[in-house]
Amino acid sequence: MNETFHDKPDQMVLASSAFGIDSDLMVPAFRDRNDLVPELDTAYRFNPDVTLAILAGFVHNRRVMVQGMHGTGKSTHIEQIAARLNWPCVRVNLDGHISRLDLVGKDAVVVRDGKQVTEFQEGIVPWALQRPVALIFDEYDAGRPDVMFVIQRILEREGKFTLLDQNRVIRPHPFFRMFTTSNTIGLGNLNGLYHGTQLLNQGQIDRWNIVATLNYLPSSEEIAIVRARVPSLSGEKGYKLIEAMVAVANLTRKGFAVGDLSSLMSPRTVITWAENCEIFADPALAFRLSFLNKCDESEHAMIAEYFQRCFGEELVGASLCDQREA
Repeated sequence: MNETFHDKPDQMVLASSAFGIDSDLMVPAFRDRNDLVPELDTAYRFNPDVTLAILAGFVHNRRVMVQGMHGTGKSTHIEQIAARLNWPCVRVNLDGHISRLDLVGKDAVVVRDGKQVTEFQEGIVPWALQRPVALIFDEYDAGRPDVMFVIQRILEREGKFTLLDQNRVIRPHPFFRMFTTSNTIGLGNLNGLYHGTQLLNQGQIDRWNIVATLNYLPSSEEIAIVRARVPSLSGEKGYKLIEAMVAVANLTRKGFAVGDLSSLMSPRTVITWAENCEIFADPALAFRLSFLNKCDESEHAMIAEYFQRCFGEELVGASLCDQREA
């Protein structure tokens, strides 16, 4: 793996040119990529406010939290900004199996000169802290309390990190950056959607300098993303199909907002539905397999009504014809 790091960014890019937003902000960037730079997704659409919040993190070394519903592209938003800046990026999912030792480090047995010896191996936090890396903590509100207090040490902009096992204090690299994503804002599973999320220490939440909210995209932009992801639906018939799909998704979101549904369709689900249309050549069947079967049976009738409104077809019954362009 090519993990050669330049000590600091070696060029400046204009935010309006790189991200298509209305801003004169100049952002530091690297000319060369290494293996930790995310792959560029040319179809990604940037939310202007969230983009500016994340760019503030890169430019001014602010700690940025991106909060929002599932499937809105929170982590991807940060990664795609890093991809355009050629900024090395490491993403850590704070699931229940991530422990303090994973973050800090631990003693490990290694072979040196044909002999087994015990030496300390750094965890992801001290490793990233010493390099020009954007460290992303995913599912921040699902982290265990002991893990969260490890992270709290470095939430200050110039926060030093003490490795007690090594009697060493690590000073952060000048171009180390830290971001996080969460489905909630530390208040736990209030709406019943996100089991496993925790109530977060408000002293820790207060240490995040910027909190941005990423909502679902306007319909026109969501349609454009789905078309870019599924090129076979790029023709006129494909556009009408995706337009109807996004309309169904929006109805599920409205139904969820007023309490009629216990789940909703994210943009990720719409893309999955479109991809399954390619496989099954049947939007109704693909819809059942992509979303309907995940829902409570008592809600099927309402969801079928949403489908009928947008497609002009009954969900249960004859298959819809293949909508793809020849």
